[in-house]
Amino acid sequence: MKMQSTSSLTKPTLGVLEWFRPGEYEQVERVLADLKTIGIQHLRTGVSWADWHTTQGQEWYTWLLKKLGDEINVLPCFHYTPPSLGIAPKTAAPPRRPKDYADFIDLMITRFGDYFEWLELWNEPNNLNDWDWRLDPEWQIFSEMIGSAAYWAQRRGKKTVLAGMSPVEPHWLARMCDRGILAYIDAIGIHGFPGTWEFDWQEWSINIEKVQVVLERYGLEPELWLTETGFSTWKHDEHGQLKAFLQAIAAPVDRVYWYSLYDLHPDLSTQDGFHADERHYHMGIKHPDGTPKLLYRLWATGGLDAVQEIALSSQLSAVSQKEHLLISSSPHPLISLTPNPQFPVLITGGAGFIGTNLAHRLLSTGQPVLLFDNLSRHGVEQNLRWLQQRHGDLVQIEVADVRDRYALRRALQNACMVFHFAAQVAVTSSLKNPLHDFEVNATGTLNLLEEMRSLPTPPPLVFTSTNKVYGGLQNVPLRLNHNRYEPIDDLVCRFGISEDRALNFYSPYGCSKGAADQYVIDYARTFGLPAVVFRMSCIYGPHQFGTEDQGWVAHFLIRAIEEQPITLYGDGMQVRDILFVEDLVDAFLLAQENIHTLSGQAFNIGGGNENTTSLIEFIDLIGEVHGKKPRVYFDSWRPGDQRYYVSDSRKFQTAIGWTPSVNLRQGVSKLYQWLLERSGQRLAVSGQLFESGLTHNLYL
Repeated sequence: MKMQSTSSLTKPTLGVLEWFRPGEYEQVERVLADLKTIGIQHLRTGVSWADWHTTQGQEWYTWLLKKLGDEINVLPCFHYTPPSLGIAPKTAAPPRRPKDYADFIDLMITRFGDYFEWLELWNEPNNLNDWDWRLDPEWQIFSEMIGSAAYWAQRRGKKTVLAGMSPVEPHWLARMCDRGILAYIDAIGIHGFPGTWEFDWQEWSINIEKVQVVLERYGLEPELWLTETGFSTWKHDEHGQLKAFLQAIAAPVDRVYWYSLYDLHPDLSTQDGFHADERHYHMGIKHPDGTPKLLYRLWATGGLDAVQEIALSSQLSAVSQKEHLLISSSPHPLISLTPNPQFPVLITGGAGFIGTNLAHRLLSTGQPVLLFDNLSRHGVEQNLRWLQQRHGDLVQIEVADVRDRYALRRALQNACMVFHFAAQVAVTSSLKNPLHDFEVNATGTLNLLEEMRSLPTPPPLVFTSTNKVYGGLQNVPLRLNHNRYEPIDDLVCRFGISEDRALNFYSPYGCSKGAADQYVIDYARTFGLPAVVFRMSCIYGPHQFGTEDQGWVAHFLIRAIEEQPITLYGDGMQVRDILFVEDLVDAFLLAQENIHTLSGQAFNIGGGNENTTSLIEFIDLIGEVHGKKPRVYFDSWRPGDQRYYVSDSRKFQTAIGWTPSVNLRQGVSKLYQWLLERSGQRLAVSGQLFESGLTHNLYL
């Protein structure tokens, strides 16, 4: 059958590939929900001939094909020989009777043909894990098996896809043409994984042309499909996955199936064995627990336009960085006590709340800034867009992860100073995944320090630590004073918690940030890196999209604006000092200017005793600013939650002369107005949480 390819006329139909193991009923439901979220109607999945012959196989595939066929356009890929029917006892073996496969296809069409229009005949015939061609060196058995199955499938009114080649092999395809198989094939399957394990990869257009040359020679015009393509994020390169995805859907083909929605669970095994190749475990656009990666998050919240926008932004930034390097007169800048317009300031986590405010301040003076951010947090793309709109080419972007040392090495090449904000920022998230928390916060910081240490002249570093390094502060005796706790000790009551307080890491987050805190101080002491640590209290201000996990001041205001209730954990009388972000930016820049006298020290930084509030008092303040107090619910205390924390910032104030200039009411009013102006927009995750009815589990 000859069909006119539409690949040169329209964009390819987009689908997703997900393999299911028998019994994964809940996973199927999750995948269907995710496909609906991102607007995908096509799913490719495997139907194992071998599993069909097991005890539960028929029950499983009866449920699966009906479930999928009722909700989406499913492409079943029929593969894997039952070991009892193979010429060797394994699923990759050719069957002793090739006709058995055609009979299986005929049976599947009879039972489930109402649920699919297309079907795929086998998978990766030039991959030993799927077809052991050593047992069929000329693919004679394969040709007979697929030819008869394709013939009967077409007779039964179905359209057929030839098993996807991996890698593209024009000689193999020509052999199939010589044997007449393509007379019964409606689409040619192609696989490719650029950037993952195809080290000799060529552009999609080149690989597609190889196939087209063969088809033109035989006068055939089947459709061309990428039945399987993807990118492994095993090196934490989620931006690389995004770029590979866009390249795939721009390929000159009729259909693309992206592999896959979910990473493989680490407790499971691949065809190659248990963790024999770590890359196989990270092909999803979501983690095994459902946490979205960059591609899925952008796709789900802003569609493919949002995905394309981030890719374009990073491409333009890469061009800008190259142009900047060309005009640089030195391989690395000397340490500067002020920003240097000839070299960029590097801000890791630069698209976040604090990074955006610091970047805006620097960019407003004409100072180029390199934002190093993996864009994993909801709302950061809004900050990125805002900075680009305001400052244009002065904004440089490196979409990368601090766990990638080589990306950090690139970013540091011409940095005149460094602000290290990139982190996993939530206690709640650290309790769910302590290993991820440690890798980002501790290992990521150590990666940065090591790359800085390798430079001939390391730039000065400001690192943001946390008050959580002091633990729950249970050893600070407290008393109640109306609606708040206060220390019994008069000195602590007057000034707050000083740097003399013993470190007492509590929670995985406290441990990871505490470890990073100490590494920065030690690298300054041991290796002479110019570096200073800020142990911060609660920071708030514009560009903060507060969520249940972090940014409680903004989160409470967002809840009030959206007329949603607030849950207070504990009795609501716990006390915090809060610091407006512009005052923090002042402190950062002063620290950089005085790095030689401050290096190797840690400073507590916050609003101090003049800018304290209990949660109950803050609810009252919201009522004054907003004109209406939000509804409040109470729940039990969480482990490690501090009943009292106020920063004693006298050490930094004495050293530099810095004091906060924005008081609590002024700052809250400014943030409220900023949020109110944007209340018509979808406020990052918070809006999604309102709709889903999830509770809010704030650590302060």
